[in-house]
Amino acid sequence: MSQANSVPQGGFKQWWLKWRFHLNILLILIPLGFMPKYFADASLLRGDSGLGANVIRDIQIDRWSLDLAELRDEAPRADGPAGDFKAFNAALCKTCTEGVKAIYLRVGKPRSLRAAGTIFFGSQHRMSTNLPIPPRTRADADLWVTIEGWDGKMYQASVPLAKASPATVAWLEKQGGKK
Repeated sequence: MSQANSVPQGGFKQWWLKWRFHLNILLILIPLGFMPKYFADASLLRGDSGLGANVIRDIQIDRWSLDLAELRDEAPRADGPAGDFKAFNAALCKTCTEGVKAIYLRVGKPRSLRAAGTIFFGSQHRMSTNLPIPPRTRADADLWVTIEGWDGKMYQASVPLAKASPATVAWLEKQGGKK
């Protein structure tokens, strides 16, 4: 009677019963291979490993001092129809946070506060923005940092794009003036 109740096991079922433990271990070990990059990126985004790549220290804008860095030393990333964007981080000095209403970043000199560029967001000691890089940008262009003060005035300074992001300049030269 016991032979009538037993179901004959097929080839796949025998293989599965024998190897399922090993496959589960493999499913645990594969993600562990990606953990170092994950922790490095998380550390960078938290600010534990600095502002990013190519840090430009002490950009003097009136009475304030600002550090500026690109998040990663890589070419701008395409974001669909919006174009190509480059991530930048900034930090005001520890003692010069008074009087700052907003900080903006733009390729080329802004004509007014309405065209000041992308706004930095976050703590004053670690701010981030995604800067659109127009396809017709020249390799010798400048990045303009604009500080809007609580007094309503605009304070500006420029940094060469080649100094702030060599990867972006290389990407622009590779583009060759595409439209």
